[in-house]
Amino acid sequence: MPEATYWHSFFDPPSLLKVLLPPIRSMRILEFGSGYGTFTLPLAELGHEVTALDIESELVESLRGQASSHGLPNLGAFTRDFVADGTGEPAKNFDHVLLYNILHIEEPVSLLQEALRILKPGATASIIHWRRDIETPRGPSLAIRPNVEQCAAWGLGAGFSKAQPVSPGAAAPYHYGLILTKAHRDLGP
Repeated sequence: MPEATYWHSFFDPPSLLKVLLPPIRSMRILEFGSGYGTFTLPLAELGHEVTALDIESELVESLRGQASSHGLPNLGAFTRDFVADGTGEPAKNFDHVLLYNILHIEEPVSLLQEALRILKPGATASIIHWRRDIETPRGPSLAIRPNVEQCAAWGLGAGFSKAQPVSPGAAAPYHYGLILTKAHRDLGP
């Protein structure tokens, strides 16, 4: 991760979250790879109950400290290798999940399946990732950056019923956005 102030300069989190989240006042949200808390803290400040997962224990401890200093008991931060071990959360437990700058991993469909599993019927997942069609100041190598069509195909392949591209605009100019929707009713056995 780059230095925190530099990282935060790439995003306008409140504006971006307005584009990517449903207009529901209070949701249970899980963030895969919370990092510095760029999106986690604004979500908690909006009153959502947020579960933040990251593999880096130092980032998790920092996020816990920030949550405490901001008086945000509705933010829980946990060290977890969710790629290898899943979230550890019960099925159908969340209203929304965030998958931001993470789907360049080796098994993106498995991660999307875990996101689908923990979402309630009709719930959504939002994705942002670094664009491939312009120069960006950060991000993974172009060789492993998925494009929006690839992420949409992975989401539908994982079992989501809808994939809707969205433009983050000035809120995240180096990124594209995608909203995945879980079917309103389970179609499985």
